[in-house]
Amino acid sequence: MSHMALPEEYQMPFKLNLRETHLTEEQFVHLCQENPDLRIELTAQGELVIMPPTGMESGRRNTTLTQRLANWSDGDGTGIVFDSSTLFTLPNGSKRSPDASWLRRERWDALPPKEREGFGLICPDFVVELRLPTDRLKELQEKMREYIANGARLGWLIDPLEKRVSIYRPDQPVEVLDDPATVSGDPVLQGFVLRVRELW
Repeated sequence: MSHMALPEEYQMPFKLNLRETHLTEEQFVHLCQENPDLRIELTAQGELVIMPPTGMESGRRNTTLTQRLANWSDGDGTGIVFDSSTLFTLPNGSKRSPDASWLRRERWDALPPKEREGFGLICPDFVVELRLPTDRLKELQEKMREYIANGARLGWLIDPLEKRVSIYRPDQPVEVLDDPATVSGDPVLQGFVLRVRELW
């Protein structure tokens, strides 16, 4: 009997309520290590969010996004780029994995080596979430607001399904761009311009 993988749109992330369980940092690390094929996040409210592996199209988009950001960062030299498997512990206690992120080099250099190896207590300066067919838009919007509230200086929510980019900045209303050709990271990421239609 052959087994066929479900299409990506049917592989829904799900949540486990652990509010009363209170996973320790060590227990959370072990959980992630024992399930390397899953992306696992923990909300500030104590919910464990388990996301299945992405499909090929989403993997292509994410790789293109991270590659473009890393190429710019190599030339710029002022920060460090992280891929979608990187987990950050935000100041509010949640543990989040943006699809791509960037951290100023001086903030990275100030992190103790132990935090660099683990899920360091820090919020990236720049975060990107790339909407999957399985993602609920409202939850992604809440996650973007959480990044900004915890110290991110710029956030992009890229929605290939609607061909839309929402730009989040501290103390500013969300800027929504419909089918833009490019999106600029200025002034946080000086000179970084993403040809966003590559992701459609």
